[in-house]
Amino acid sequence: MNSVRGRLARRDPDRRGWLRGAPPPGWARVLPSALLAGVCAAELISPKPLDIGFLLGAIPPLAVLAHGPVMTAVLGALVVVVLSVPVFNLDDPGSTDLLTVCFVSVLSVLLSYVRTRRDAQLVTERAVAEAAQRAVVPPLPERVGPVRCAGLYRAAQSGTLVGGDFFDVRAGPYGVRAVMGDVQGHGLSAVATVASLLGAFREAVLDQPDPEAVAARLDRRLAVDSAGEPHAELFATAVLLDFSADARLVRIVACGQAGPLLLRDGRVVELDVEPCAPLGISLTEAAPPRVVSVPLRAGDRLFLASDGVTEARDADGVFYPLVDRLPGLAVEDPATLAERVWTDLVGHCPDVRDDVTMLVLAPRPPGGP
Repeated sequence: MNSVRGRLARRDPDRRGWLRGAPPPGWARVLPSALLAGVCAAELISPKPLDIGFLLGAIPPLAVLAHGPVMTAVLGALVVVVLSVPVFNLDDPGSTDLLTVCFVSVLSVLLSYVRTRRDAQLVTERAVAEAAQRAVVPPLPERVGPVRCAGLYRAAQSGTLVGGDFFDVRAGPYGVRAVMGDVQGHGLSAVATVASLLGAFREAVLDQPDPEAVAARLDRRLAVDSAGEPHAELFATAVLLDFSADARLVRIVACGQAGPLLLRDGRVVELDVEPCAPLGISLTEAAPPRVVSVPLRAGDRLFLASDGVTEARDADGVFYPLVDRLPGLAVEDPATLAERVWTDLVGHCPDVRDDVTMLVLAPRPPGGP
């Protein structure tokens, strides 16, 4: 399994809902045929004629919701036949009523043709959009160097794979580096900033020997991007992690965001990482970022979560207690851990309205399990 984010993306069409572009549910496809069969069965069983022929007029429009023009035409023709044959006791609808049903059937076929063409275009556009978004934030591999990793992402804007949060894990000549952050704004308006920051991070991983230098590169990227906008207030919060070559040490820089939680021996350790100023307000002019070095043991896991997790509140306004819940949800596999936290979060706050991001990193020092 590459990343929980990949599995969530595959479930995303269901999250869109039927009226937002997802495929129609099974009952919508069965309903026209079931209604036709029900009317016919009721007329055959009843000892006296039933005045329910008007229900047949709804079948062609219902077919438009889930069927193509051919099936809609077939159902419309069957309605006309049922209204015309004597065995169903519906053969006296009147010429005006029969013509009305024929007109509605023809109109339904036309509408079904238009709908299927539109749906095909939407499928193509969605495929292109998803490919573009995956190019910006590709799924994480299971392992980068000596570090196992898994990321979970749920964008606040339904139907999108990229929003205001971002993360990445890359190997370079100076070791494995990871980043997780949150840019100003949400949804598609923040995608350009996310793409710019991730591009700068991937270049800095190859060039910069220290995590504070990587942070300075990201800060400069935001400053350059906002220079052409007279009233731009472009900023981002981020946490950078720099693993040693043997994965026995991690150096952490927090820019306007809390540091990671350390899962060790079934407990959660809140690391003493003091955040510096956010990216985009010129780190070179403010106080230099503080680098915190944390020794790592075999079995340690680092858990990073965006404010979409820590600031999620239930109906009573109670924040999600991540630190309290995390030990009970902890498992060895990083991807399973992220998925279990997501499930627990949704149980606490079903209506999550912010971008939710989690990054789980499990370094495996030599000699570790």
